[in-house]
Amino acid sequence: MTEPLASIVLIEDDPQIRRFLVAALEIHGYAPHEAATAAEGLRQVTMRQPDLVILDLGLPDASGLDLIKRLREWYQRPILVLSARTQEHDKVAALDRGADDYLSKPFGIEELLARLRVALRHLAGQHAGDASGRIEAGGLLIDAGARRVFKNGSDVHLTPREYQLLLALASQRGKVLTHRQLLREVWGPTHVESPHYLRIYMRALRAKIEDDPARPRWLLTEIGVGYRFADEG
Repeated sequence: MTEPLASIVLIEDDPQIRRFLVAALEIHGYAPHEAATAAEGLRQVTMRQPDLVILDLGLPDASGLDLIKRLREWYQRPILVLSARTQEHDKVAALDRGADDYLSKPFGIEELLARLRVALRHLAGQHAGDASGRIEAGGLLIDAGARRVFKNGSDVHLTPREYQLLLALASQRGKVLTHRQLLREVWGPTHVESPHYLRIYMRALRAKIEDDPARPRWLLTEIGVGYRFADEG
């Protein structure tokens, strides 16, 4: 008998969705554990220390946003939000609290499984760079030790801020980073309300590393939410 791919705690109050997801996850080799409330979900995560958490925001006993915040006090593995709330501010709030990804209901199981694979690859560190601090993505190479970037073997000259922005995204490959998260990391906490900085620098960065800046391959926009560095297998 083969070992499950990963253990997952599913926190969802809708029994039909829960049954459907548990069956789908088991078919694909995962080991899911169910919870119908925030309290039970917190208990399950604490007890099982799963590889990944899937949770709904509309739980009967507490806000899913508050649960994300509580989990992030000690749980550092991926959290994927699965919610009927489709407004941009809901997505931003979940990601700012510490969620790694956000999938709106109704959803396709293939898309959910693809997002699980991305989150688990990130957890495994397959794209986090090797011991020398090198991040490779197709023809793009980021040498964090030397603070240099190469595209198809040629040196790409970036400003210090452009380099910080690229490294922040590439080191979290496949993960959506909100405007506030990027502004806090690259510019500091006093600039979290200055999204125009991001637009200006992202435009300049795409012009330097993308073959077609109008149709970026690596630096992708999540409209109204933020940006992510593409995860390509």
